[in-house]
Amino acid sequence: MIDDKTKAKIKKLAEDFLKEEKPSNDRVPVSGKVFDRDELTNLIEASLEGWWTEGPWTARFEQGLKDFLGVKYVHACNSGSSANLLAFATLCSESLGSRRIKPGDEVITLACGFPTTVNPIIQNGCLPVFIDIEASTYNVEINHLEKALSPKTKAVMMAHTLGNPFNLKAVTNFCRKHKLWLIEDNCDALGSKYEGKFTGTFGDIATLSFYPAHHITTAEGGAVITNNSELSKIAVSIRDWGRHCWCPTGKDNTCKNRFNWKLGQLPEGYDHKYIYGELGYNLKMSDLHAAIGVAQLKKLDRFIKIRKENFGLLTDRLKKFEKYLILPQATINSEPCWFGYPITLKPEVDRQAFLKYLDEKGVGTRLLFAGNLLRQPYFERFSEGKDYRVATELKNTDMVMNRTFWLGLSPLTTKEMIEKINQVFQVYFEKRRDD
Repeated sequence: MIDDKTKAKIKKLAEDFLKEEKPSNDRVPVSGKVFDRDELTNLIEASLEGWWTEGPWTARFEQGLKDFLGVKYVHACNSGSSANLLAFATLCSESLGSRRIKPGDEVITLACGFPTTVNPIIQNGCLPVFIDIEASTYNVEINHLEKALSPKTKAVMMAHTLGNPFNLKAVTNFCRKHKLWLIEDNCDALGSKYEGKFTGTFGDIATLSFYPAHHITTAEGGAVITNNSELSKIAVSIRDWGRHCWCPTGKDNTCKNRFNWKLGQLPEGYDHKYIYGELGYNLKMSDLHAAIGVAQLKKLDRFIKIRKENFGLLTDRLKKFEKYLILPQATINSEPCWFGYPITLKPEVDRQAFLKYLDEKGVGTRLLFAGNLLRQPYFERFSEGKDYRVATELKNTDMVMNRTFWLGLSPLTTKEMIEKINQVFQVYFEKRRDD
């Protein structure tokens, strides 16, 4: 192993190598990682320790998230998409008895959003039931929930679109009334609040993503969060190959009964480390990724503040173009930490032409993910009425597919960049007026 003196030299060299660089204002990014020597030295330290897989850095990262969100259980995993799969699979566990979600059950969700919010429903043999969104918030149209309900409904699973919380009061009341599970996809909303409480803490189980585009990054990574001890135990098992043993990685005989278990049809005394109680995967986060996350958590409050400030500045600059644009609105009683700044173009503005113009002028854009998921190529193989159900007209979802895009709000976005966006929009719409 490398001695402490050598480690210190390596870390010092890394600090000298990483010089602070001011972002160029030539191009406005939609997203990107923001880091400094803290992330690099943590990563080097974790790599020199030689543990690499899930271990002490992961435990520190999970604890930091628990402290920030005020939740009991956080289980880091290898991506936000894996977190969604893990969260949904947890609710399908036979350990839950009659409350488990079974193949053929229905789950209310949205067609407007990211595919991996919906894919776990399909992958577990259940039927997504699609309802429409509000045009103003890009979140669930609350009045449509009852229209989607059927005797087969077992859960609601949806995301806080681009960090804007959906109406959690109405959704949680609906779930309680009908005894449904609520899975919050909080991947785009770390730091957002509803009625003063962090999103991701309302549902039975929720998810986070730490991909570089998100509020903090671990390069690749995600997490499942819950306050339910039973769901926590199941989630850990499914994440860790489905094993029945609860020993942390690298630890043995935490239960003090390792060679005395009798489970299933295995012989008595079968090693507890190799007894499997759930249908599982290996979805763990590595300590190398978690070490980056530990440094990022220290910056999270600042990142949240910058995103909110950028949202306000953009709104101030763009509201004079409301003849051509529909600007985003926060959900009532919410305080979003916006992932991106969604804009819907009015019908007289050609989105394709406008986005090409923005790209030529160095302003990065993205569409609102899948637009309408039902129009995506992979969905063509699902037959109407068999593998999914459309409970309401998806008018606003189609509007998003055809006329919506979003701009970046990350800490990479400087005030100078926002002024550039303002000027680029000004030139384009002045030309339209002159024409």
